[in-house]
Amino acid sequence: MSPTLISASRVILPSDTKTGDAKTSAVLEPGWVETDGGRITAAGPGLPPREPDADFPDATLAPGFVDAHIHGGGGSSFNDADPAAAAVRIAGVHRSHGTTTLMASLVTAPLTQLEKAVAVLAPLVEEGVLAGIHLEGPWLSPDHRGAHAEDLLLAPEPAAIDRLMLAGRGTVRMVTIAPELEGGLAAVRQITGYGAVAAIGHTGAGYDLARQAIAAGATAGTHVFNAMRPLHHREPGPALALLEDPTVFAEVIADGVHLHPSLVRFIAASPARAVLVTDAMAAACAQDGRYRLGGLDVQVSDGEARLVSDGTIAGSILTLDAAVRHAVHDAGIPLADAVRAASQNPADMLGLSDVGRIEAGRKADLVVLTADLEVAAVMKAGEWLAG
Repeated sequence: MSPTLISASRVILPSDTKTGDAKTSAVLEPGWVETDGGRITAAGPGLPPREPDADFPDATLAPGFVDAHIHGGGGSSFNDADPAAAAVRIAGVHRSHGTTTLMASLVTAPLTQLEKAVAVLAPLVEEGVLAGIHLEGPWLSPDHRGAHAEDLLLAPEPAAIDRLMLAGRGTVRMVTIAPELEGGLAAVRQITGYGAVAAIGHTGAGYDLARQAIAAGATAGTHVFNAMRPLHHREPGPALALLEDPTVFAEVIADGVHLHPSLVRFIAASPARAVLVTDAMAAACAQDGRYRLGGLDVQVSDGEARLVSDGTIAGSILTLDAAVRHAVHDAGIPLADAVRAASQNPADMLGLSDVGRIEAGRKADLVVLTADLEVAAVMKAGEWLAG
C-alpha cells in the first residue's frame, strides 16, 4: 500500500484534551492528510507538500464516523438468528454513509439468546469488523422500557452479568442499565470492573441516584432524554445529572424525531460530551414496512419507526451522516463540533485509541463531506471504498 496524499478545502482535526480544550476542534482551511500502510502519517495546513493523489475542493475531510449505538440496517439486525452474517451486512450499509467503526447493540432478549449472540459476535470484534458489543437490556426499567419487551426485563443479578460479560471474552464494551433497579449501583461497579462502559438509560432514577451511579463509575447516558424520567423543576431527574458532568458522554439521536433541535443544541453546549448515535434498527437504509425489533413488531413509515402495539418510538432509521447534517442545519451546531460528536467523542467514550481522529498514527479512516454535508467518499484503513 503506497502513500496517499489527500487535500481538501477543510480538514477537521481533534480537539485538544491535553490542554483542557475538549470542546473545540481545530479546523485547517485548507489542509492535507497523508496516509501510508493503512495509517495516517501526517496532516498539515495550507497546500500539500506535493501534488495530491486526491483533491477535494469545496469539501470537508473528517475522521470516519464512530457509531456507538446501532442495532441494524439494510434489513438486518444484530438480534437476527444469524448475527454474524447480519453484522457484515449492517457494517457495509452504514460504511457507505461514513461510519467506519460501529458497535453491535443488542436489544433485550432471554439471557440464553443474548449469551449466544454475544458469543457469536465476539470473533467479529476480535477481527475488527465491529468495535464491540453494547447490551441495551435486559437491565432496564419497565416504566421506561421504550421498545423493549417488558416480560424479559430483569434486575441485574451478579451471576447474569458475569454470564454475558464472560461470553463476550472482553468484547462487551458498553452496558445500559437503570440504576434504580435492585442491585443497580453494584451492577455499575461490576460492569466497569470488566472494563466496559456503564451507561445510564431506560431509567426512572432521580437526580441524586443518577449522581450516585456516576460516582459508582457510570460514564455515559444512553440516548439522553429518551426513555428516561423527564426533566422537572422540582425533580430534575437523570438528564440534568448527566449533562452537568464533564466526565459524562451523552448520547444524542439527532433525527428530528427523538429530540427537538433546540435540545440537540442544548446537549452539545452542556458540560457533558455529546455523542451522536443512530440507534438505527433494521429499516435504516431499507424500505418502509413492517419489521421486528427483538420480539416486537415495528412499523416504519415517513422517517419514523414505531411499535405497532402502542406507537412508541422504536429506534430510528438514521445514518450518522444524516445526524451530522441535522445537527448542523437544524440544530445550528458548528460543523467541527458535530463531526467531533460523531467521531472523536464516541471513540473516547468507548476507549478506542486507533480511530475517531485525524492524527498521525491513527487508522486512516476518513470521510469526505460535500458542501451540503453529503458523503462524497469514504476511506477505510487507507483504502477508498467503492461506491
